[in-house]
Amino acid sequence: MRTKIKYILPIAAMTALAACSKDDVKNDPGTEITEDPSSFAEIGSIDIGEAGAAEISAYDPATKRLFVVKNDGTNMIKVLDLTDPSKITDLKKDILTNGGNVNSLAVSNGKLAAAIEATNKTLAGRVDVFSTSDLSLIKTIPTGALPDMVTFSPDGKLILTANEGEPATDYSADPAGTVTIINIENNYTATHLDFSGFAAQEATLAAKGFRNFGPAGSTFTAGIEPEYITVAPDSKTAWVTLQENNAIAKIDLAAKTITDIFPLGFKDYNTDANAVDLSDSDGGVTFKKWPVKGMYQPDAIAVLVNGGVPHLFTANEGDVREWDAYAENKRIKSISLDPAVFPDAAALKADAVLGRLNVTKTLGDANGDGLYEALYSFGARSFSVWNGNTGAQLFDSKNELDVKAKEAGIYEDGRSDDKSIEPEGIALGVMGKKTVAFVGMERVDAVAVYDVTNPISPQFLNILKVGDAPEGVLFVPAKDSPTKKSLLIVSSEDDGVVKIFTPKN
Repeated sequence: MRTKIKYILPIAAMTALAACSKDDVKNDPGTEITEDPSSFAEIGSIDIGEAGAAEISAYDPATKRLFVVKNDGTNMIKVLDLTDPSKITDLKKDILTNGGNVNSLAVSNGKLAAAIEATNKTLAGRVDVFSTSDLSLIKTIPTGALPDMVTFSPDGKLILTANEGEPATDYSADPAGTVTIINIENNYTATHLDFSGFAAQEATLAAKGFRNFGPAGSTFTAGIEPEYITVAPDSKTAWVTLQENNAIAKIDLAAKTITDIFPLGFKDYNTDANAVDLSDSDGGVTFKKWPVKGMYQPDAIAVLVNGGVPHLFTANEGDVREWDAYAENKRIKSISLDPAVFPDAAALKADAVLGRLNVTKTLGDANGDGLYEALYSFGARSFSVWNGNTGAQLFDSKNELDVKAKEAGIYEDGRSDDKSIEPEGIALGVMGKKTVAFVGMERVDAVAVYDVTNPISPQFLNILKVGDAPEGVLFVPAKDSPTKKSLLIVSSEDDGVVKIFTPKN
C-alpha cells in the first residue's frame, strides 16, 4: 500500500503517484518524442529478496541509481545501478535503517527521503533524508505514527508524509492519523496536521459516504487513516487518500491547513457496466449485476492538471479494518438480510451466489434492527478520476479491469469474494503528446496501461505481467531515463522482483 511519482522527476511509492500539468508538458522540448505507450515490453529484472522486499522504488536521474525498499529481514534500502536497465547491478551499498519497516521512498534534487515506522508502529515514525550520491544521512525528522508514504513537492521545497496511525491489534493504542509537512529550506522544520477540525462535520460527511468507526471509545482523529499523497505541479496544493474512510482530503500547502474532506460515495454493482463476479465458489468467472455496493477506498493517488482543473486518479483497492480487538468484515452468509428488501435472502446467501462475499458490518443496517437492508463490499475493482476542487467523480473504469484481466487469462477467481484484482498503485507519465496511466493490480500480478490524454475518457492500451503482488509502479520520463526512452519500473513485494519495461516503438 505505497506508491508515488511526480511530474518530470519521478519519486517512489507503493504504487506510484504523479503530478502532471499538460500546460507544462507542451512547453518542455524533452517530451517531444515519439513512443508508442501500448508497446511496453520487459527489458530487465532483478530479484532482491523474499516477501517484503522490493515494495517501493525511487529513481535518481543524476546518479542513475534505483533505490528499493527491502524489509525481508534486516530493514534496509537497496542501491542498484540502472545505467543499463537490461543489466541491473546491485552496488552492494545497502543503506541500513534502524527501527521498523521502511514504507516509502522518494527522490528529488539529489535527496532520498525514506518514511520509516517505529518498531512500535503506534509511536511517532520518522523521515530520514540521504544524499543520493554518497548515501550520507542529511537529516532525520519525526513524523506522526506509521508514515506510510513520502513524497516531495514538485518544486523540491517540501517533503510530505501520510501517517496512517493504525491501532495496536488489541486497540491498546490508536494514534491519530496525520499528515506531516517538512520545510526543507527552513532546516527541515516539520508541521503536523490532524483532522480534529472536521469532527463537528462527521454526520454531514457520513451522509455522503465518509466512514469513521471502531470499537467503543474510538475518537474521530484516531479513526482517520491517511494513505497516499499527491501534490499539484505548482506545489501549492496536496491531496491525500483516506483509504479506510472512503475519502480524499485536500491540503493548502501555503497555509498548512487541511481545507476539505471529499467523501467518495459508493459504487453500484447492480448495473450492466459494473457487472462483477462476487463468488469464488460459483464454478467460474461470470460477471453479473448484484444488489451490492462497493466502497471506493482508494490507495494510491496521482494528479493531472488539464484545462486548469486538477484531475485526481485513484486506484480503488479497498481495505478492511480487521484487528484482534475489532473487525468490521463479515461474509454475507453470516449476517441477517432484511426480507422486505431481500425476499430471496436464502438463495443469495448460498456460497455460489453472494454467501462468501466479504462486506462491512458498519454500514447497511440503518435502523439498527440487526437486519441489513443494504450490502457494502470493500474496494471498487477499478480506478477513478475525481475533480480535485470539488470531489466530484469524473470517470470510473467500471468493470473494465476485471474484464481485461479475464481476457488475458490472469483473473484469479479465488479473490472474487474479496476485492478481486485489487488496483493498488497508479502512476502517470508523459510520452510525447500523450499522457499515460499505469494501474498496478496486486492480485493478478499485472499493470494495466491507459491513454489518459483526455483524463475523463481513459482508453485501455495493454496489460503487462509483472512480479508477485506489485506495490511500486514508477514511471521515468525519457528525458530522465539512462536510455533516453521512457521506463516503467514495477517492484513486487511478494517475490522481491523489480522489473523494467520500455516501449518497443
